[in-house]
Amino acid sequence: MTLHHTDPEVHTIIAQEQQRQQLKLSLIPSENFFSASVREAVGSVFMHKYAEGNIKKRYYEGNVFVDKLESLTIRRAKKAFKLPDEWSVNVQALAGSNANLAVYLALLDIGDTMMGMFLPDGGHLSHGWSYEPKTVQDPHSYIYFGGSRKVNITSRIFKTIQYKTSPLTQQFDYDEVEQIAMEHKPKLIITGGTAYPREIDYHRMKSIAQKVGAYYMADIAHEAGLIAAGAMKSPIGIADVVTMTTHKTLRSGRGALIFAHNDIIKKINRAVLPGLQGGPFNHSIAGICVGLGEVLKPEFKEYAFQTVRNAQFLVEELKRYNFTIVSGGTDKHLILLNLTNKPILGKKFARALDYAGIVANMNTMPQEIRSPADPSALRIGTPWITTRGMKEQEMVQIASWINRVMEICSPWKEYEFDEFEKSVKESVEIQTISDEVKELCLKFPLKI
Repeated sequence: MTLHHTDPEVHTIIAQEQQRQQLKLSLIPSENFFSASVREAVGSVFMHKYAEGNIKKRYYEGNVFVDKLESLTIRRAKKAFKLPDEWSVNVQALAGSNANLAVYLALLDIGDTMMGMFLPDGGHLSHGWSYEPKTVQDPHSYIYFGGSRKVNITSRIFKTIQYKTSPLTQQFDYDEVEQIAMEHKPKLIITGGTAYPREIDYHRMKSIAQKVGAYYMADIAHEAGLIAAGAMKSPIGIADVVTMTTHKTLRSGRGALIFAHNDIIKKINRAVLPGLQGGPFNHSIAGICVGLGEVLKPEFKEYAFQTVRNAQFLVEELKRYNFTIVSGGTDKHLILLNLTNKPILGKKFARALDYAGIVANMNTMPQEIRSPADPSALRIGTPWITTRGMKEQEMVQIASWINRVMEICSPWKEYEFDEFEKSVKESVEIQTISDEVKELCLKFPLKI
């Protein structure tokens, strides 16, 4: 029997979410929409099987087809990312943070120093975040030492320091990064994050790591699909380790991949199992395998390059409405809007856009002086809308809607959040935009 008959309550919730995805524009850069084939693989009978261990070295019997699936996934990953012969990949990590932690477990000892990007500038929690409550950071400093509130396990078991972007360019100043590394001698240097819109100089970062005797890990969770397609530069063969999630621009279901030289990947395999987890999620690996097969097709390359074109075109359209773009632009799928010259900041603006049918997220930005719970910026991106088939013409319309929402909400700038949301919810003008968004969505339907 179908879910509709066995559990109508859950069936209704799923149907509601399906309708939301179909009739709203997701501009969250870390989200994407998977093909029916990927979803079929994830929902397959592989979810029933335990497969603790590695290929041909399982602790349970009955894994002949799991081995076949995992071997195929590895081959496709190697081909998609053009791995050197001496490199391999682990496909078992359950998610990006788990993958990063496996690398740390493999390469570091408790108490070692690791160095990643400052979280408010666009870094990631799993790169070593801690903070001191109610302390405003010096926006002109290039280094951050964390605080007593160690919110991620990495900052609890390692000494973590973080480098910031330049106050002038809001991009990396590699000379400053090198100076910090030379002074503090980290054992691991990390690049990548959640809101850095520019290319990273992987060769320069590797050079810095070599100078201080550190490993270099490139976390390309956001850019993975763009890199596989050749729309962005690749750190494969340059960094010592490359980690990524599979559900963002790679569009391959939920999970993670870890790439490294064969000598290092052996350590990482042991860190994943038995170091951090038991049996892998075989059904997730099945989805990743199907997604990687799609990555190898010409259509994916066109999608990836169009994703970047859409983001860069959207930047220019937003500038026409006097939106300030962090770093002045983007090299990828991701755009960060500095809203300090506008009446409405990130938290309120994100909520207003959602009522208008445009899904984005509030975000901190370089030189942020506000709380992450009510930050100055808005983060948007183009992966999902590009998957829908939208191109430059639609970016013109989307930018116009974003500006209209800002203009409509401006009179309510002094309202407390609940009163602001009530005004947005009751606004006929906001509802009109939502209806217009639905019309566009129906012209580019998701293949559910």
